[in-house]
Amino acid sequence: MPRRDEVALVLPEGVRPLSLAAARAVSAAIRAGQLLPGQRLPGTRALGARLGLTRNTVVAAYEALAAEGWVRMEGPRGTFVSPAPLEPGPAEVSQDSLRSAPAYRLPSRRWKDRRAGLGSSWPSGALVLSGGVPDLRMVPHELLARAYRRALRAEGQRLLGYLEAAGHPRLRAALAAHVRARRGIPAGPENVIVTHGAQMALYLAAQALLRPGDRVGVERFGYPPAWDALTCAGARLTAFPVDGEGLIVEALDAQPDLRMVYVTPHHQYPTMAVMSPARRMALLAWAARRRAVVLEDDYDNEVHYAGQPVLPLASMDGGRSVVYVGSLSKVLAPGLRLGYIVAPAPVIEALARHRQVVDRQGDHALERAVAELFEDGEVVAHTRRVRRAYQARRDALAHALRDTFGSALEFTVPAGGMALWARARGVDTERWATRAEAAGVYFIPGRRLDYLGRIQSHARLGFAALEPDELREAVRRLALALAD
Repeated sequence: MPRRDEVALVLPEGVRPLSLAAARAVSAAIRAGQLLPGQRLPGTRALGARLGLTRNTVVAAYEALAAEGWVRMEGPRGTFVSPAPLEPGPAEVSQDSLRSAPAYRLPSRRWKDRRAGLGSSWPSGALVLSGGVPDLRMVPHELLARAYRRALRAEGQRLLGYLEAAGHPRLRAALAAHVRARRGIPAGPENVIVTHGAQMALYLAAQALLRPGDRVGVERFGYPPAWDALTCAGARLTAFPVDGEGLIVEALDAQPDLRMVYVTPHHQYPTMAVMSPARRMALLAWAARRRAVVLEDDYDNEVHYAGQPVLPLASMDGGRSVVYVGSLSKVLAPGLRLGYIVAPAPVIEALARHRQVVDRQGDHALERAVAELFEDGEVVAHTRRVRRAYQARRDALAHALRDTFGSALEFTVPAGGMALWARARGVDTERWATRAEAAGVYFIPGRRLDYLGRIQSHARLGFAALEPDELREAVRRLALALAD
């Protein structure tokens, strides 16, 4: 075993905060085999002196690594490397995989009832617990309006004409800087395309990277609109199981002809499980062996409460196998329709060509306005505000559910995200949802999120859109609906 002082740790450039940079340096050394399973890491003061960081910064880095499963903190004994798999070999999203023309197919009618609650409009006064819905009352309307007016004054004539299909250059640059600094993804503007929401991003990725008949793996509990996007490209879907560590990667070997796997590793949709480091490395290794694409949907990266968000698969991949999808809907508003894809430049160019077929381009005036909010730090400041509010709402919902239902409703309080995944023992949650709607409360029963469509005792209960008092009232009505 090498001595710990033989390991050269280098802080990645441009990554902030510094605790995230230190965590990335250590995890990179673990993946490269420079730090071995069970090896004791340097003390916080020693590592801080070596890297020019404060002890508190290194403590925060070790805590983030422990939360992600890279290390074990054992008090006075020190901090030790957890067991880790081997680093995956090289693979690429090749230009040969890019289709020259789209092949449109409508989603199967069997998904129709499952989409209910995922993007619906609700009656006035409804208490909406559908997971993933942000509180639109918190949107910085005035900041956005002023930035939009400045954009039109500065270059209105140009913004209202035909422009780049990949998005306004300033927003592409701002998003590239954002994912480099906040998510550890090496990207420049040429690696980013701005889309009308994450749904368009998923649709374009499917159209550009799949051929009719290609087999695609999805998580058994998952996001039906993503399944629709893949189906429209002619993909044949196979559902794979998930557990408390996310997608069970070893199950992929049962389907040898997979061309792509669609995953939500940060907060698995809908169970909220965080994919463990071992699973993440195993998935990248699998993709490298099979030369398959990993379509990573990081739909709510910013909404994380316990330490730093877990770094995406794309941060570990080096632009080889992962096509990364992000969204601004959770921190701004879904109605703005702003999503994006980070991928190798040839893939971005192909996505832009497909985008021109169905949409030509996005709203460049809005994109320039949002770019200004990124450049001024307003998006990051707003994200901090909503994160604090949503954490308080998560706790309020958890307390209300436990006080009202006790052990009859089982759930784990998630480290991030905007919803709880709960199991109501002995309850048909589809019927419960129907009765709750009559009482003005809306949530998503588990059957609508199960690829196999089986009756589930699970439910996805969102908390972000409601104030604590509203959440308590919603739980009161849920209890009455269950009693009925």
